[in-house]
Amino acid sequence: MKVLFLTQYFPPETGAPQNRLHSLANYLSEFGAEVNILTAMPNYPRTEVYEGYKGKWYVKEQDGPLTIYRGWIYVSKSKGVIPRLLNYFSFVFSALYLGLVKIKKHDIIICESPPLFLGITALLLKFFNNSKLIFNVSDLWPESAEKLNIINNKLLLGLSYKLESLIYKKSNLVSGQTQGIISNINQRFPNIPSHLIRNGIDTKQFNTVGNGKAFRLKHHIPENVFVIAYAGIIGHAQGLEIIIEAANQIKFEENIVFMMVGDGPVKDELLNFAKEKKLTNIIFINSVPRNEMTDVIDACNCYVTPLRKNNLFLGAIPSKIFEPLYFSKPVLLGVDGEAKELFVEEGKCALHFEPENANALVDKIIQLYQSPELCKKLGENGHKYVATNFDRRKLAAQFWTRITQL
Repeated sequence: MKVLFLTQYFPPETGAPQNRLHSLANYLSEFGAEVNILTAMPNYPRTEVYEGYKGKWYVKEQDGPLTIYRGWIYVSKSKGVIPRLLNYFSFVFSALYLGLVKIKKHDIIICESPPLFLGITALLLKFFNNSKLIFNVSDLWPESAEKLNIINNKLLLGLSYKLESLIYKKSNLVSGQTQGIISNINQRFPNIPSHLIRNGIDTKQFNTVGNGKAFRLKHHIPENVFVIAYAGIIGHAQGLEIIIEAANQIKFEENIVFMMVGDGPVKDELLNFAKEKKLTNIIFINSVPRNEMTDVIDACNCYVTPLRKNNLFLGAIPSKIFEPLYFSKPVLLGVDGEAKELFVEEGKCALHFEPENANALVDKIIQLYQSPELCKKLGENGHKYVATNFDRRKLAAQFWTRITQL
């Protein structure tokens, strides 16, 4: 079976979709598929094309068993709607050209959304190559863009909802990473086949031995302080202002420090916010390579995972939660709904605080800071829960069984 992954995001970029797709592609190859990747020149989240790819229209490269085809993409640091649309549609067209001219026909196309517009390319490749289409939804778009006020143009939103409906109806299978996403799609499109493929972790590949001591030393973080870490995209949906507000409330406690690792569209705003508050208890660190994430996790005492207070996120499960839990680190979870049910109530490996409530976050931080026993217990529960329920190889095997039925 020949499988083509169509995605705007892929390693060497860092992020949840990149890691998940890379893992899934390798597992499908292991199960017997011939797997190719059609993606863009790496640029996320830096909003600039990586060195070695700049000025190129087309690159073909090999990553183990995966053949990767990369096409040109327009990249701009502007946050305006027009540059964002140019970013999306430039790859829509370059991917269509590569898919028709440079790449052989595939039995199955797995298209990653967002961006939703890449579904246009997927539909055309499906038609011309007589392929089966699996449309994977990791974020409900355009619903999330509308509710987060990222896009408020009524014409654009209306067209986007029509495109979403067309893509779902023309897909042979729609998959998603959370039960909330799948339930939303099933309610609106009850006749469309769907499959839940949760995010997770490569338990056999993930090394739980990191050099946190060296990481702290490198970033001038004393060994004796209690470190609360956030690592991931610094974007709109996360509501990371709560971390700055919590740091401000707790700034007189010298033994508690916040560490924010990553890049993204609102990082400059957060840096300015922290500067205005004259905070010295929060450290901003640029994105680190994938192989250094164990050092980041080992360097902290607990992880904080927030999202904005929005009904849209009741079905969300932040992907960044799996690695610290598998590393036996307790998590402070500022997410309601499905994530709370799984990790707080069922797994008993996280403490919940109300989204966008800095006072509630500070209370949970103090609770963990004052109870090493609680930290240890939550961490032990987390490792066991993730290893049992979120092993990517098991999840990929279930997905493989489903797609072979197509």
